[in-house]
Amino acid sequence: HMAVPTPVTLNTALWSVLKEGEQSPYGGWFDVDWSSQQGNLLMPVLGSPIDECLDRGEISLDTSGEEPVVRYFDHVFPVRRGTEHLSLDELLDAQNYRLAWWRVSDEELNYRRFFDVGTLVGLRMEDPAVFAETTAVLAMHVRDRRLDGLRIDHPDGMADPRGYLRALRGATGGAWVVAEKIVEGDETLPEDWPCAGTTGYDALNSVLGLLVDPAGEAPLSALNRDVTDDGAEFAAVLEMAKRQILEAQLAAEVTRLSELAHTISQRQLRTRDHTRRGLREALVELLVAFDRYRAYVVPGEAPHPDEVAVVERAAQRASEHLPEERRRDLTFVVELALGRRGRDAALDEFCVRFQQTCGPVMAKGAEDTAFYRYVRLTALNEVGGDPGHFARGVGSFHETCERLQRDWPLTMTTLSTHDTKRSEDVRARLAALSEAAPEWRAALASWRQSAARYRAGSVPDPATEYLFWQTLLGILPEDGALDPDRVLAYLEKAMREAKTRTSWTSPDEDYEGGVRDFVRGVLADDQLLGQVRTLLGELRPAVVANTLTQKLVQLTMPGVPDVYQGCELVDLSLVDPDNRRPVDYARRRELLARLDSGWLPDATDLDALKLLVTSRALRLRRERPRLFDASSAYARLTPSDPHAVGFLRCGEVAVLATRLALGLTRQRGWGDAVVELPEGVWADRLTGQTYAGGVVRLGAALHQLPVSLLVREGDPR
Repeated sequence: HMAVPTPVTLNTALWSVLKEGEQSPYGGWFDVDWSSQQGNLLMPVLGSPIDECLDRGEISLDTSGEEPVVRYFDHVFPVRRGTEHLSLDELLDAQNYRLAWWRVSDEELNYRRFFDVGTLVGLRMEDPAVFAETTAVLAMHVRDRRLDGLRIDHPDGMADPRGYLRALRGATGGAWVVAEKIVEGDETLPEDWPCAGTTGYDALNSVLGLLVDPAGEAPLSALNRDVTDDGAEFAAVLEMAKRQILEAQLAAEVTRLSELAHTISQRQLRTRDHTRRGLREALVELLVAFDRYRAYVVPGEAPHPDEVAVVERAAQRASEHLPEERRRDLTFVVELALGRRGRDAALDEFCVRFQQTCGPVMAKGAEDTAFYRYVRLTALNEVGGDPGHFARGVGSFHETCERLQRDWPLTMTTLSTHDTKRSEDVRARLAALSEAAPEWRAALASWRQSAARYRAGSVPDPATEYLFWQTLLGILPEDGALDPDRVLAYLEKAMREAKTRTSWTSPDEDYEGGVRDFVRGVLADDQLLGQVRTLLGELRPAVVANTLTQKLVQLTMPGVPDVYQGCELVDLSLVDPDNRRPVDYARRRELLARLDSGWLPDATDLDALKLLVTSRALRLRRERPRLFDASSAYARLTPSDPHAVGFLRCGEVAVLATRLALGLTRQRGWGDAVVELPEGVWADRLTGQTYAGGVVRLGAALHQLPVSLLVREGDPR
């Protein structure tokens, strides 16, 4: 996609299309439906209906420059040659674009956009000429070794992701490429994609699963019901959110697809009884029932049986929500989606556009709506995650690692990105609540009682207030002040994304003001913040272990690790823009110098411990790359205590890490628990301690720190 900037003159290609329409040299660049809007490109930039803007004189013709332009505040638009002498109404009506009220966009937009963001217009990357022109500079930088690799954002939005990746491999000479593909449930990355793997959300959620105690599911579910007065499961919340998205933000996409389906149906006698309404209802139900970002059906190719199964399972679920007379419409839509009606321009277009629509429905319904409504344990509300699935466990983690090493050994792994809802260290704190449900229930009741004087009637609503308390626990500094503006900005976003009491398009200022007053009251109450810090103190053993465990595991598991800016130390950030704050690199250099001088911090300095783990693991990868490359081996270790997880890389590196540390404390430590290592002498890169191979006591290996990075000595590689 490309930006629709303000002013549009900043995008030369788009400016040309606005000026010359479909006849522009760039007319084929953008994914525009030129058959709608009387062949004009919809520009929904006006703050109110166009008649009101004209009556107030907000739109004008400016002839003071080299060429005449239409102005609307900071917006500038070209004038079609030969129309500059018309009256303003006639001039606007004669352009290759249509200026419109911003609210029109969700219902009538005629260009494909990035999800529901109208200022990001989709490019037709499936066109070889468009691909070549838009990729030329990128490919040049790869060939000149200015770039080592590429991260491809949201490939599911393309007409043909596999085809794009194949073209990119050819243009870059086989550069390392990872795709931001969100895999859902048991879905895996398509095996025929020519890339190194994903951008790591699958690894993130697998690592997170190590930190969540399955025993916490029942009590935290009960607490969520009690606090929010809502016992709905996540699946039901997601379904409702998807329906709302399809009726509002993505209504234009649904209209375009259903109209296309109806047009196709009217071409043959036997399919003419499919009505617009019936096809639209069937299409909506199929999109709601789709449980992943898309299927992969390429016009002209027989769809893979797995992809057919994905669509047909969704159709089965959709049929349960349709009356009998609408199921024949659903069958027709499924045939179009799977390319079973033959091939021509319209049939191919439906097949492709259906897939391109599935992703926005999933993303906007789940990540940008349901994740802000369902707040049982918000550590689980992460990109690519399923908050309805409480815990994954050690076995699931090992299976993920074995699959990655076998199929995608150079995939990216990550814990935090610009898109994560919470940083890794916020999730590390919140995951500890799964081990402390009774303590969390008691503390929450006390806090809510203390905060009652800041609450105005039913403001905030129970779900928003529960989200706030988890957020506060996640980002409150152990000492020092918390900037209220960070919390207020986050909650404004969270409330508007949830779309229950307020939204971006229809903000309820009174409600939002009441929430802001509540938050300010709590954050100014030192006694109440002290209570929050008291619970943090009780959770600290788990927080320390979770923070270091997930970092060491992510940096040493199969794949190429990504370290997001600032996460070398503890980073208590929320969703963007909170996670884009400046990073204090001077402090990191100072701490690293102390660590390199031989200083071993204790558990009170979690910043330094995290930097120790990060720097030592990355240095080991640099020193011995063969131990972590595509030919490396991954093998499970089987500690005798379930509070430990471990694995080997090439038999030369052993990773041991603590999980569910509060449970470990309750059982009074490791006791006689052991793990068996291959023979040899093993040196811990974190503490300097050495151990003889064979049976090793966990109480010894994990005594100073909750994690160990053991390297077998004497290996020259």
